[in-house]
Amino acid sequence: MKEITGGVVAAKGFKAAGIRVGVKATALPMNGEGKPDVALVLSDRVCAAAGMFTTNQVKAAPVYVTKDHIASGTAWGVIANSGNANACAPNSRVNAERMCDAIAEVVGLQSSDFAVCSTGVIGQELNIAAIEEGVDALAAALSGEESASDRAARAIMTTDTVKKEVAVELEVGGKTVRMGGIAKGSGMIHPNMGTMLSFVTCDAAITPKMLNEMVHEVVPRTFNRVTVDGDTSTNDTFLTFANGAAGNPLIHWKNEDYAALREGLMYVCTALAKKMAGDGEGASRLITCSVHGAGCEEKAERLARSVVGSSLVKAAMFGADANWGRVLCAMGYSGALFDPESVDVTFRSCAGEVAVCQMGSALDFDEDKAKEVLSQSEVVIDVKMYEGDGAADCWGCDLTYEYVKINGDYRS
Repeated sequence: MKEITGGVVAAKGFKAAGIRVGVKATALPMNGEGKPDVALVLSDRVCAAAGMFTTNQVKAAPVYVTKDHIASGTAWGVIANSGNANACAPNSRVNAERMCDAIAEVVGLQSSDFAVCSTGVIGQELNIAAIEEGVDALAAALSGEESASDRAARAIMTTDTVKKEVAVELEVGGKTVRMGGIAKGSGMIHPNMGTMLSFVTCDAAITPKMLNEMVHEVVPRTFNRVTVDGDTSTNDTFLTFANGAAGNPLIHWKNEDYAALREGLMYVCTALAKKMAGDGEGASRLITCSVHGAGCEEKAERLARSVVGSSLVKAAMFGADANWGRVLCAMGYSGALFDPESVDVTFRSCAGEVAVCQMGSALDFDEDKAKEVLSQSEVVIDVKMYEGDGAADCWGCDLTYEYVKINGDYRS
């Protein structure tokens, strides 16, 4: 498997587009023409489709519509907008359906062939007229060029500061398979899906049942291990589409081909999840908590998640302060049972590593070296336990002054 370029158009048979229609009155500038705010990803043939969605009891209308539309296990693509969440607002369900109706009419498909997603401010009615007026231009902009994936990735951004895109090439059943994805997510992110939209395309042949099982194996170990601020959104959606254009033997059971494709999906989702964590609102560094030696994977995940979710740990990371006591404290209230006197903690980055705790007790360490290690853009909090072979990585970011500034006036 190797990483390639192309995002959601890397896979055969997929095109994408991103244009600005004016969903929101103001938008961040992009090349002097305004940030794109509507995206389209479309296959040239029907796809096996699967997804996972927010666990928040308050769900946006597009979540319900998409669940209904992919219930058959198939779809052709997805239309999405930024600038408005289409949640808890007048006509939300109707407007989500109208988005699907509009694009389906233009490209000659059925409304139920499309998933639909929205992201942005909650509680304000969606400017559906702008989207309906723009679908002709959106369809006309469809392209298999890499720039099309770039524009689609930017069209779903809200407070994101960078686009999130990745693609890989791998061998499945003797055929070259390509898989690529885009995502958005920066704030209101907490495990059990964060404020995120992510679309992954693939040209492998796989049954909807197997694709659905794969998604439910991968997402809990990737996107559900990201936390920025402890808030779970109303719109979280992960979708994957596989159109079979690669010509590999149909994957209809968990054989070696399934394992190979699962590895590709794990790579893509992990990369996108880390990009979201590193681009947390106001963040200056990506924080990974890597727990190994736990009694089981579930315990390792619970402990790692608690550490990267701790406001005090996040604040210490912002200050490049090797306050390892906050790491143990966060582990202690995680709900996982463990022996605090059987824990080692080491901080690592490209600047080196500093062991700060051994068997639950403090170690002498060089404070200046620790500050250098913790001042890098990516920092790992390595937690070693002595219970078994359970391991998990969870991702978060530091907590900065900028986070409060961004969310203090988000609606404006």
